[in-house]
Amino acid sequence: MSESPVLLLPGWQNSGPEHWQSRWETLYGDLRVEQHDWMQPLRGDWIARLEDVLLSHDRPVILVAHSLGCMLTAAWAAHSKNTHRVQGALLVAPGDPEREELRAVLKSWSPIVRQTLPFKSILLGSQNDPYCSFERARSFAQAWGSEFIDYGARGHINAESGLGDWPEGRALLARLQPPKPE
Repeated sequence: MSESPVLLLPGWQNSGPEHWQSRWETLYGDLRVEQHDWMQPLRGDWIARLEDVLLSHDRPVILVAHSLGCMLTAAWAAHSKNTHRVQGALLVAPGDPEREELRAVLKSWSPIVRQTLPFKSILLGSQNDPYCSFERARSFAQAWGSEFIDYGARGHINAESGLGDWPEGRALLARLQPPKPE
């Protein structure tokens, strides 16, 4: 079987042109799940959009989520009857919508879903992420049953982190792909 298609799940305000998700879209043809409203995200709307895009694929996909996209993955998985269509998920720098400064704009994202994901997942947390404490990122990984990777002091693991095309992330993504036939 060939590689699973990759669905990119950006966070609040989308991923700009220098973000590794945007670079992956250009370099590898990964598909960004476009949301109706990036600035005032509603959890139910985002879940419905992910479901629609997922159902348009005829084989299992891999989710690559950043920030609020990680929360979307958990919320979607808790409600969907189509989780079998996901091969795995790479969860990068989860945002924390329960942080005081984010609650007002991300109110539909609380409470955070803390249910075990029904597919393999890897979560990368940064020690100095301004949108989620390292301890919270680790607790999300534990709740979701994700392998946790301490990614050091890399900020929000975004364009400002200087990752460029982020080959390290692509190597982690390869761990979620189905094994190649011999």
